Amino acid sequence: MKRPTARLRTAVVGGLIALGAALFSPLATASAARSAVDPVPLPVADYCGGQCSDILPPGQSGNATLAQILLHKAFGTLPEHTSDQLARYAALAGGYPGLTDAKINDFFNDASFGVPSSQVASTISPRSDVTITRDKKSGVPHIKGTTRYGTEYGAGYAAAQDRLWQMDLFRHVGRGDLTPFAGGALANQGLEQEFWPQAPYTEADLQAQVDRIRTTEGERGRQAMADAQAYVDGINDYRTQSKNGRYFPGEYVLTGHIDSITNAGEIQPFKLTDLIALASVVGGLFGGGGGGEVQAAVSLLAAQQKFGLEEGTRVWESFRGREDPEAVLTVHDGTSFPYAQKPAAPQGTALPDAGSVVAEPLVYDRKGAATAAAAAAPPKPVKQSMSNALLVSGAKTASGHPVAVFGPQTGYLAPQLLMLQELQGPGLSARGASFAGVSMYVQLGRGQDYAWSATSAGQDITDTFAVELCEPGGAAPTTASASYLFRGTCTPMEKLEHSNAWTPSVADGTAAGSYRMQVWRTAYGIVTHRASVAGKPVAYTALRSTYRHEADSMIGFQMLNDPAYVTDARAFQQAAQHIGYAFNWFYADSREAAYYNSGANPVRAAGADPALPVLGRAAYEWRDFDPTANTAAYTPPAEHPQSIGQDYYISWNNKQAKGYGAAGFGMGAVHRASLLDDRVKPLVAAGGVTRASLTRAMEDAAVTDLRGENLLPELIDVLAGAPVTDPAAAAAVQKLAAWRDAGSERKETAPGSQTYANADAIRIMDAWWPLLIEAEFKPGLGAPLYDALRASLTIDEAPNAGHGPTGSHAGSAFQYGWWSYADEDLRMVLGRPVADPPSRVYCGGGSPSGCRDVLLATLKQAAAATPAAVYPADGTCAAGKQWCADGIVQRPVGGLAHPMTTWQNRPTYQQVVEFPAHR
Repeated sequence: MKRPTARLRTAVVGGLIALGAALFSPLATASAARSAVDPVPLPVADYCGGQCSDILPPGQSGNATLAQILLHKAFGTLPEHTSDQLARYAALAGGYPGLTDAKINDFFNDASFGVPSSQVASTISPRSDVTITRDKKSGVPHIKGTTRYGTEYGAGYAAAQDRLWQMDLFRHVGRGDLTPFAGGALANQGLEQEFWPQAPYTEADLQAQVDRIRTTEGERGRQAMADAQAYVDGINDYRTQSKNGRYFPGEYVLTGHIDSITNAGEIQPFKLTDLIALASVVGGLFGGGGGGEVQAAVSLLAAQQKFGLEEGTRVWESFRGREDPEAVLTVHDGTSFPYAQKPAAPQGTALPDAGSVVAEPLVYDRKGAATAAAAAAPPKPVKQSMSNALLVSGAKTASGHPVAVFGPQTGYLAPQLLMLQELQGPGLSARGASFAGVSMYVQLGRGQDYAWSATSAGQDITDTFAVELCEPGGAAPTTASASYLFRGTCTPMEKLEHSNAWTPSVADGTAAGSYRMQVWRTAYGIVTHRASVAGKPVAYTALRSTYRHEADSMIGFQMLNDPAYVTDARAFQQAAQHIGYAFNWFYADSREAAYYNSGANPVRAAGADPALPVLGRAAYEWRDFDPTANTAAYTPPAEHPQSIGQDYYISWNNKQAKGYGAAGFGMGAVHRASLLDDRVKPLVAAGGVTRASLTRAMEDAAVTDLRGENLLPELIDVLAGAPVTDPAAAAAVQKLAAWRDAGSERKETAPGSQTYANADAIRIMDAWWPLLIEAEFKPGLGAPLYDALRASLTIDEAPNAGHGPTGSHAGSAFQYGWWSYADEDLRMVLGRPVADPPSRVYCGGGSPSGCRDVLLATLKQAAAATPAAVYPADGTCAAGKQWCADGIVQRPVGGLAHPMTTWQNRPTYQQVVEFPAHR
């Protein structure tokens, strides 16, 4: 949503008078809930010995009353614990070179269980069977229950204390009705238009998922739904108390839901189906994989039209890169896990007729502000896949115990999607991060003697089917037909729709408007495109294996929180097998480090090519497919990439293992995981790894430009084929070489300087890369194919590359780009070995001198580009401000804003752990 308008500044005095002193503290009228009970004692069962740490910026508290929001807008003040982890998180970028084990908690929180009595800030008992203790340093809730119900009730109550507005906001995102709730800002339109089509449900659909978990998952399923109900009860009690006590989040007033004078209005109660809607948002952002087959088919057709059927297919396959032997792997011991590979004899592939593909419209009946030109393409949420993990087994550490530095990237929001908590109760013992609104369990964190984390895996759990269209009465179908052949019967598609209308508010002054969102649902998924295949009209549909199963993964999280279940690495892997979303899971205790790739991997029909659309016919369905509940046969756990005791593990959303087919483009020889692998491998070879040395390796990668470290040496070698006589080009080469020799870092000259060392070389590289890639590849590919391939994989994702998938000021960088394509092409030009050579060489037509001419021409153009041209103004930064263009912004999800911090390519929530003992 937009930041509240400038009118707030003039409303401060009147607002404060009207609200009264009770609104200054969210606990001001909750004194009755306080009790004189003792603080949560330090548990006996904490085997980390003070060697577990974590961090989650900007801060724990995400709720602010109206008075606090108004004060923030007028004077810049921030409520307690809303921003107190941000400075420590940001400081690591400058402080990591001198990091020692003793200094880790200068940059992280102590993640030990419990709260020492001297550090207790507050203790409340919202029920007699639970206490919520918050510590002075960070305000994290430590929830201790004497009953299971009380523990989960406390989790819901604490979540509402910290994230009530955000949870409310995102349940509306999941339900597709955000704009009526929060306003018609373009960002709000983009959110609901991005997420609802991925997981469109009726209320009955949502309830069916609740019922399915309760009735088909045995005792753990029944317990999960009982936990969820207790959690919802805790949310609702805090919701009622804060409303009656007038210490609820001020955004409810600013968006017009509650009157600031009379307190009239309502915060709608939460229910179990809201948790399913929230889970669909989380899964859509971080746990999906696959899809994109229609665009892949378009680029394949373009390649075949350019080069002919056989050569065009070879060219396309070289860019698709399904099994690059030089790809960085998480399981690097040679073990193979075949999945989603190219079939030897493809069957049922449904390529569209050239030029026939049309995207399915989503928005209809626009009125008012929804008719504005900008509303036709509202900003969409960014891809999130920056999560990384570094683990070293005990044989290679100084202590003899595994060391892990790992965490997920969930974007930089204020407040964060994740929140910290500790849960201690019957069958529950964990501390860590959970997504607000579904935080009945710790989802990433530590138990009594083990820790775990995840990265987005992205393996192929989403397929595209081409369903043949028909007319019920037997008339000739067209691409507009709303019925399709399902197992031989002409079947009507199901229309799902949302009509959303909004009006202006103080928080969002967007003029009144409305529209209707509509999707068509089939047995094979949601219609995404229409086209013709061999002259017959079809609809392309996307079917995700976790659709209608948005919260099934809670069984796995329940197990991970249960100290009686997780006793070693193998039990951890068994717990992770119950998580249907596509994640890479990592584990460390005092004895072992381990890995497991989770996901409901469907078993495809023989001959079905997972990289391209297939015909929507019974012969090409997933094995044992039942469309009613969207179930199928899934690959057994033994076929998922996994390992226990490998010397080290790294993951940065890279290829998991040999044979495990990449779900998209870009899994080649150069990947941002190379930045981790190239640092951890020598550490392991030397031995004696510590928490500090592994953290330093992570952070050194986090401030390094992948292009500078992995591509620039080859570029300079091509240029060195002859003397560079042009003075401007020679000066540029000299600057770039100096930057390469200094480590290719995008790092301040000193903390807080807001100026990069080697700033001019960085400017040149930022300007050069897009020019270079186009000049290197476009002439040989031709414009249609080059553009089609760019639609599948953007060419650049520098920190400031707002045109890339992650947007600007997002931290995440170098995940998506043509790094591997350029690397292999340049090595071919230089005559260096390439394990799986591409079918063609592009730079300068394969001639070293011709390639050198291409590089020199584009380099001169880049060197002449002014800072203002390379770093244009973007609403946050003035033109030409390089550091600012890279800087990380905590994007407001409510009424509070936070300072920009220096760029880091690093997880949002992060743990540093080393367990010296085990049960």
